[in-house]
Amino acid sequence: MRMWLNSLLADGVNRTVSSKRFITLTAFTMCSIAFMFELFTSYKVSKEAFDSMMYIVIAGLGFTASEKFSKKDEQ
Repeated sequence: MRMWLNSLLADGVNRTVSSKRFITLTAFTMCSIAFMFELFTSYKVSKEAFDSMMYIVIAGLGFTASEKFSKKDEQ
């Protein structure tokens, strides 16, 4: 499990944990928990809070996907 999580969070350059990927995964997890919490309880999460976390996830996925197309330094 730990190796899978490390490979999920590792960047494409030097295989270290990427802060962009970590923040995106954390925001996605929080959005998922909030959605499930609203679905099964009567408590409602603030729309503004949910939307802001969703925008962080969208931006993080965009930045992470753009790494695949960026020029890498050959060493």
